[in-house]
Amino acid sequence: MAETAWSTDTGEAVYRSRDPVRNLRLRVHLQRITSSNFLRYQPAAQPGKDLIDLATFRPHPTASGHRSEEEEEEEVVIGWQEKLFSQFEVDLYRNEAACQSPLDHQYRQEILKLEDSGGRKNRRIFTYTDSDRYTNVEEHCQKMTTAAREVPSFLVERMANVRRRRQDRRGMEGGILKSRIVTWEPSEEFVRNNHVINTPLQTMYIMADLGPYGKLGYKKYEHVLCTLKVDSNGVITVKPDFTGLKGPYRIETEGEKQELWKFTVDNASSLAQPEEEEREQRVFKDLYGRHKEYLSSLVGTDFEMTVPGALRLFVNGEVVSAQGYEYDNLYVHFFVELPTTNWSSPAFQQLSGITQTCATKSLGMDKVAYFSYPFTFEASFLHEDEAADALPEWPVLYCEVLSLDFWQRCRVEGYGAVVLPATPGLHTLTVPTWRPMELGTVAELRRFFIGGSLELEDLSYVRIPGTFKGERLSRFGFRAETTGSVTFRLHCLQQSRAFMESSFLRKKMRSVLDRLEGFSQQSSVHNVLEAFRRARRRMQEARESLPQDLVSPSGTMVS
Repeated sequence: MAETAWSTDTGEAVYRSRDPVRNLRLRVHLQRITSSNFLRYQPAAQPGKDLIDLATFRPHPTASGHRSEEEEEEEVVIGWQEKLFSQFEVDLYRNEAACQSPLDHQYRQEILKLEDSGGRKNRRIFTYTDSDRYTNVEEHCQKMTTAAREVPSFLVERMANVRRRRQDRRGMEGGILKSRIVTWEPSEEFVRNNHVINTPLQTMYIMADLGPYGKLGYKKYEHVLCTLKVDSNGVITVKPDFTGLKGPYRIETEGEKQELWKFTVDNASSLAQPEEEEREQRVFKDLYGRHKEYLSSLVGTDFEMTVPGALRLFVNGEVVSAQGYEYDNLYVHFFVELPTTNWSSPAFQQLSGITQTCATKSLGMDKVAYFSYPFTFEASFLHEDEAADALPEWPVLYCEVLSLDFWQRCRVEGYGAVVLPATPGLHTLTVPTWRPMELGTVAELRRFFIGGSLELEDLSYVRIPGTFKGERLSRFGFRAETTGSVTFRLHCLQQSRAFMESSFLRKKMRSVLDRLEGFSQQSSVHNVLEAFRRARRRMQEARESLPQDLVSPSGTMVS
């Protein structure tokens, strides 16, 4: 006889099924393989030789004179939560005094009906369903480690019942709530017992009675062949996995007479008919179509376009941090000012905001407050003036940093402003701030003890206000002190039509984008020229600081 290829992988396998679990069927095959069985398949001895006859090792006959094939080999098909009684349960529930619960009485009635109809069909293979006491005890007594003297902790005891079924729940009588909705003073034991979530899970055990002949019905001979667990999401856990093309599993019994058994577990569920599969596909297709229509109704089917000659600006910003300020517990008030001409925003759009109060933390020599406060806004630019020298003004972001002390007194820590980037993309801007100040010790004492300080009535005074119509803005006599800085992170997105149907109109409308690009280039050139002016000013200051005898009348240094 060829050597049997055993399957040693007894780990669990997880499946997911959209079909009802009641359609699950398992085919379990159990067979005894002992040393006498192997010898029985060997060729017979040659006559005349001093060999023992192989017939001597044949199994002993039963009391009736023959050996039952059902005792040697058994195969059953079991459905989900189908109850097959063991010999122990048959002997137990025959005695009415042993029946205590309603489930025990129900099992007793089923066993009596089986005896009236000719007895149970199964012999060694039986099941424990989700309602049996064995399922509770087996799941509660599982060990977490291999230690011989393991003592389960509170967490182990609670986690053993995490994914338990809800069979112990009882309905409320008369619709009266038995427990309070809110527990105002929960005890420590109450918190510990209600901390673990209870997820519904059904379990089923396929067992085998591997006792010797004539000794069926003893608990010590019961062995678990397969464990099935199904949760409410359709996840099926099988341990060990279905045999399939693998070899059978083996069980070696312990005791004076060791025996070897093999068993296989296969999925015997009936396949769906082509008509049923087609109907199911139509149902899912209709469901997915309705869901797609629902999402389309929320989002919309058409891409929203801008009007010709207009530019839409979307900014997703974040107030990242503020650093370098004198006091703690900072918060930032910010707003966006749109130029008065050609710029607009939707009526529901908020162009201002205020962050939460944030405590500072030391980072090197500075104290930094991390806000991570997000904001977003939308604005539209409609170019109406087609003059060649007309360049669009860009929105300005203003910010005001304030501090709050223990007595809820506010102090102005600084004002700042920055022009929003004219190019799309990610931009990180650091805005330096300043605050107005008064000379003298009294003003500083008032700021420290009372919290009052000078404030700007109009925050746009940080730059040139949009309402200013003069040629020169005088700040003569205005005193200010440099404070810290605020960091913004801006994600800018621009949307505009780049062409029209007519080539003439296309060139005309593209002038908006060209001017926007020219505005960006003009800003870059202005920055370069400003850098040259600053360098020239520094050279002039250095030249003035040198002795006059080292400078020639033309302004160059003497070698």
